[in-house]
Amino acid sequence: MGETASPDPERAEEIKLLANEAFKAHKYSQAIDLYTQAIELNGSNAVYWANRAFAHTKLEEYGSAIQDATKAIEIDPKYSKALQGYYRRGAAYLAMGKFKEALKDFQQVKKICPNDPDAKKKLKECEKAVQKLKFEEAIAVHDAERRSIADSIDFHTIGIHLPYVEPTYAGARIEGEIVTLEFVKNMIDDFRNQKCLHKRYAYQIILQTMQMLRALPSLVDINVTDGKHFTVCGDVHGQFYDLLNIFELNGLPSEDNPYLFNGDFVDRGSFSLEVILTLFAFKCMSPSAMYLARGNHESKNMNKIYGFEGEVKSKLSDTFVELFAEVFCCLPLAHVINNKVFVVHGGLFSVDGVKLSDIRSIDRFCEPPEEGLMCELLWSDPQPYPGRGPSKRGVGLAFGGDVTKRFLLENNLDLVVRSHEVKDDGYEIEHDGKLITVFSAPNYCDQMGNKGAFIRFKAPELKPNITSFSAVPHPNVKPMAYASNFLQMFS
Repeated sequence: MGETASPDPERAEEIKLLANEAFKAHKYSQAIDLYTQAIELNGSNAVYWANRAFAHTKLEEYGSAIQDATKAIEIDPKYSKALQGYYRRGAAYLAMGKFKEALKDFQQVKKICPNDPDAKKKLKECEKAVQKLKFEEAIAVHDAERRSIADSIDFHTIGIHLPYVEPTYAGARIEGEIVTLEFVKNMIDDFRNQKCLHKRYAYQIILQTMQMLRALPSLVDINVTDGKHFTVCGDVHGQFYDLLNIFELNGLPSEDNPYLFNGDFVDRGSFSLEVILTLFAFKCMSPSAMYLARGNHESKNMNKIYGFEGEVKSKLSDTFVELFAEVFCCLPLAHVINNKVFVVHGGLFSVDGVKLSDIRSIDRFCEPPEEGLMCELLWSDPQPYPGRGPSKRGVGLAFGGDVTKRFLLENNLDLVVRSHEVKDDGYEIEHDGKLITVFSAPNYCDQMGNKGAFIRFKAPELKPNITSFSAVPHPNVKPMAYASNFLQMFS
């Protein structure tokens, strides 16, 4: 957005004040719209651009935040708001895991305010992050030479590779190799009361799940027989108690009540381990009762920044961090229900003509690349206007209703269901009814005030029946409690 032909600085300032109030009320989309109006009336005011950049970061629209912050710097590099521009841009780069770019911006912050203790502190944290990254790059083992953690562990050999279960352990137990509903219920009760699962059983659940996921194609076909139903959930993001509420509202997963959780199980929420072990345990109990898709947060880079790595280290051990990273690389990238409904975490593609066979043949057993079909499946978002555009996140792309329509026609499908974005009602129907976003983490990060939702399809019609729900209370552990120090400083 830019200046209009009729600038009105006084009106722009009035609108900015309204935008600030919307921001304080956590109404970030409204704030962005208002800052945009202010920019259209007075685009030469760096404050408006810097403020809009901050609102974009709250919605995880880091690509847009970087653009706005850069504009604020360009307008007047010597003005005090240039400081905010560098600050906002650096924070956006950090959130994307681009530590080297962030370091340059915080060096500028320090240069502008050399005696500011807050600037010094943030620069120091950024320098530490870059040093750690360089160290990890230096000692990194090439993928072809890396030894699989999962292949080195045999949960049958208790006491050799895995710890004994101490007689004093009073939590849920798996008897033998079969994960039963009774065990899952006991484990959920333990988690509800903030008790830990023994490492021996955590290993067993993760390894058994990995074995199942490895055998699946990158695109999984799901068949729902006539008269039966199937439920699709969106992002859960470590909100374990809201996950339990979904099961209260819609029933536990079973052969007759199957679920697909569409990625982003972990990060941000501080009960991510409980979420992922619960979903994995249901998968072990009954593979056709629980389907799981990869999201953009099922990756090392995201987990390092947004809390899952820190949580796993705190509750289990460093070994489990590597084990989860391996399992996440085995997650399928998309699902198709009854050859009608295409379900994916992010969205569609930068080119036309992508067929389901192309998705099925993707070699997904790796960390997500920064471009290509796999990246776009995990990161892309819909836009309200035709064609394709740059991603507001800085990764993937934005695609219009015409792109959705062509993809469905070319693959003889009826509907795209995706997740990846917070929605006020937990869902949004777009692209002439051909695309539904579903998001299942209500009051996201304890501050967004949104509802969650899930979609139930009944065969053979597969008409989407959407249920919205509100957040439920959880123990006094804040979101991002295990996130990287530098990220907490900027959130």
